[in-house]
Amino acid sequence: MTMTEVVSTATGTVVPSIGDWLAQCAHRSSTIEVDGVRTTAAALDATASRGAAGLRALGLETGDRVGVVMKASVAALHAWFSIARAGLVEVPLNPDSGPMLLKHCLEQAAVRAVICDAEYRDMVDEIAGGIATVIVAGVGASGVDEFDELLRAPVVDLPAVDPRSTAVILYTSGTTGPPKGVLLSHRANVNLARHTVGLMEYSAEDRLYSVFPLYHSNARYCSVMAAIEAGADLIMHRRFSAGRFWDICREEKITAFNYQGAMMSILFKQEPGDGDRDHRVRAAFGAPCPKEIFDAVEARYGIELTEIYGSTEVSIVCDMPPSRRRVGTAGTESVNYHVAVVDEYDEPVAPGAIGEIVVRPKKAGFMFDGYDGRPTASVQAWQNLWFHTGDRGRLDDDGFLTFVDRVKDTIRRRGENVSSWEIERVVAGEPDVVAVAAYGLPSELSEEEVAIAVVPTPGTRLEPAALVDRIDPRLTSFARPRYVRVMDALPLTHSQRVEKYRLRAQGVTADTWDREGASE
Repeated sequence: MTMTEVVSTATGTVVPSIGDWLAQCAHRSSTIEVDGVRTTAAALDATASRGAAGLRALGLETGDRVGVVMKASVAALHAWFSIARAGLVEVPLNPDSGPMLLKHCLEQAAVRAVICDAEYRDMVDEIAGGIATVIVAGVGASGVDEFDELLRAPVVDLPAVDPRSTAVILYTSGTTGPPKGVLLSHRANVNLARHTVGLMEYSAEDRLYSVFPLYHSNARYCSVMAAIEAGADLIMHRRFSAGRFWDICREEKITAFNYQGAMMSILFKQEPGDGDRDHRVRAAFGAPCPKEIFDAVEARYGIELTEIYGSTEVSIVCDMPPSRRRVGTAGTESVNYHVAVVDEYDEPVAPGAIGEIVVRPKKAGFMFDGYDGRPTASVQAWQNLWFHTGDRGRLDDDGFLTFVDRVKDTIRRRGENVSSWEIERVVAGEPDVVAVAAYGLPSELSEEEVAIAVVPTPGTRLEPAALVDRIDPRLTSFARPRYVRVMDALPLTHSQRVEKYRLRAQGVTADTWDREGASE
C-alpha cells in the first residue's frame, strides 16, 4: 500500500486522496455542465495533472494554501482538482463576500497564491497581491488567460498525497459572527461523496441538478463528486429560479436535486400548474422541508424527499430516507455518527427534552480536523470528546432527531426560552409570507423581545398587525412577536441561511412595526 491509500477497517475499502480518486473515476461516463459549459470526468482528470504541474512550477509545495475566488464554472473545477492533485490546500471563497471578509479569510489562511476570475483581479490584487501570487482565470486587462496557460503545463511526476492531509479549508456560513475555517481532509471529502451516493442510490442513469456554489460542501461533495462517483451527469446553475425550476428539470431530464434553506417552501408557494409532475425527478436531498408541507410537496411533485442533518464540520450526521421516516425530524443517526442531546454540563437529557446536539464519528475520516488557526475554538467545540454543534434539538425514544434552533438563536424573553424555529414555522405557514426570520432584540425591561423579519409573497401587501393577529392563537404568549419588519429580501449566506446577526445588529429600524407602539 502506498501513502496515497488509507484502508477503512470497517469496510475494507480503500479511501484515496482526491487526485487518486478522480483518476479512478476517469473512465466513468459523467458529464458535468456548469453555467452552460460542459466537461467530463476524463477531461477533469487530464487537466488536473497539468494544472498540478503548473502550480508546482510556481514553487508551491505540499501543504501550501491556494485561495480560489471564482464563480461556479468549469475553470473553478479545474482549480479545485489541480490543487488537490498537487497536494496543496484549497481555500474556496465567495467572490461576493466583499473585500473586507475576503481579506480576512485569505490572510487567516496564509495563502501563497490566489486563483481568481478576471472580474475580481483588481480587488484580489488590492487585498492579497502583497502576500500571494495572483493567477487570473479569463482574459482581463492583460489580454492573457493566466490560469489557462498554467493548465497547459507538461505533466510531471508529482509527490504522493496522503488522504489524511488537509484538502480544503471551507469557511462556515457565519450566521452568528465571523466565519471560521474548517479543515477537511481528502478522505473526509471522498467519504462524504460516497455516503451521498449510497444514501440516494445514485447511478449512471441519474442526472443531478444543483444551484449551490462551489465554495460550499453541498455542491462540491454531494453534487460534483457524488455525480462523478456514481457515473451520473450533473447540471449546475449559479442561481436558483423558483419560476423556472421545474421547466429546467424537465428540459434537462433531471432525476434528482439538492435543496437547502427555504427552497422547498418557495417552490411550494408557486402557483400549481400542469407541469408540476411533468418531469423525471424521482428524489430530492437536503433540509429543511417544513413538516406542514412535507407530504404535500411529495404528492404535488411526485418525488421522494430525503432529509438530513449535518454541517460543514460533520457532513451527514442524521438522515431520513423514504424507507425510515418520521416527518418533522431529521431522521436517525447515520451509519457514520453517534448523536446525543445534552445539557449545559454535557449530561444526556431525557428523551423529548431539548438540549445541545453533540456528535462524534463511528469511523475515522468522516469529519473535520479543527478550525484553522483557532486551537481554542477547536478544543471548546470538542469538549468531553463530543463535537458540540451549537444547535439545539431533541431525540425521541426511537432516536429520531428534531432540530429546534441554533443555541445563539434562542430568544430569552421574561424568563422563558423561545424557539425561533417554532415561530418561523408558524409564520411561514401564512400564504402571504414567502420567507421569515425570528430573532431577539434587547428589551427595555430585561432580556429580549421577539422580532420577526418577513418577506411578502410577490404581488401581495402584508400588514404587520393583521399578520400578528392571525399567528397569535398558534403561539404561546411569551413567543408572540413584538416587532415585525417587512423586507424585500432577508440577508442570506451562500448556503441560503439567514444572517440573523445582521438583523440583530440593525435593531429596531424605521420600517419596523412595534406592537406596543401601535397599541398606544
